[in-house]
Amino acid sequence: MPKLWIVGTPLGNLGDFSPRAVDTLRKADFIAAEDTRVTVKLLNHFGIHTPIVSYHEHNRVGAGERILARIQSGETCALVTDAGMPAISDPGTDLVDACHRTGVPVETVPGASAFATAVAASGFPAGRFTFEGFLSVTKKQRREHFESLREETRTMVFYEAPHKLPNTLQDFAALFGDRPLCICRELTKLHEEIIRTTCTEAYERFGQGGLKGELVLIVQGKPPQEQEKPACTLEEALGTARRLRSAGLTASMAAKEAAKQTGLPKSEIYRLLAEEEAP
Repeated sequence: MPKLWIVGTPLGNLGDFSPRAVDTLRKADFIAAEDTRVTVKLLNHFGIHTPIVSYHEHNRVGAGERILARIQSGETCALVTDAGMPAISDPGTDLVDACHRTGVPVETVPGASAFATAVAASGFPAGRFTFEGFLSVTKKQRREHFESLREETRTMVFYEAPHKLPNTLQDFAALFGDRPLCICRELTKLHEEIIRTTCTEAYERFGQGGLKGELVLIVQGKPPQEQEKPACTLEEALGTARRLRSAGLTASMAAKEAAKQTGLPKSEIYRLLAEEEAP
């Protein structure tokens, strides 16, 4: 019966690929892959010889139409991504949606998922969490995205590329301050690393780069406000932070001490201080 199979692939460790997934790829008429070079390595490892077609962000419209047409003509397609579950921060969403809209059956073969793996590894509250995916590189959209998260109380999950990490950590430090942060790097691979820290400490450690590989960032949500609104204004707190900076403290330490003295959030004081000192 013609259908679209959504098949999860390993994040890095090939031992995580399930027997059912292997069997599905062998039985499919063809495989739609994000990067055929990556998928060929996976297929070769398991002795799978099913034909592959390319389906990715830059060709998803035309390629998606051709794939859908083949399925409608009677073929079975297995959709895979480079790592993890297709259709999560992935153009596969469009293909899956098109299949549903045209009556093509969709079935799944669950596999590894980077965001679920990272949330479990973080140890942060996961009864409710929000998956934020990749941050926009457009300044306006990025600022709006962050503003929408200012009061978020749920654990937040982000995907990030290593070359963009310094800017993201700077934004995290300005917005979230000392909020707990977990950096999950190269999950399931040889150099896997789980780093529990805070947003400000992470910026101080990695704000100039240094971390490589695929990254998932987990930020703990805003804690309930237990104190009454302090009488001190944010501008007064900023003035305190300026004086502390003049005395030789780092921006992070100045904001932290000003927060202690005024009762205002360190993240807000740090954000304003960083904006003032930005070139």
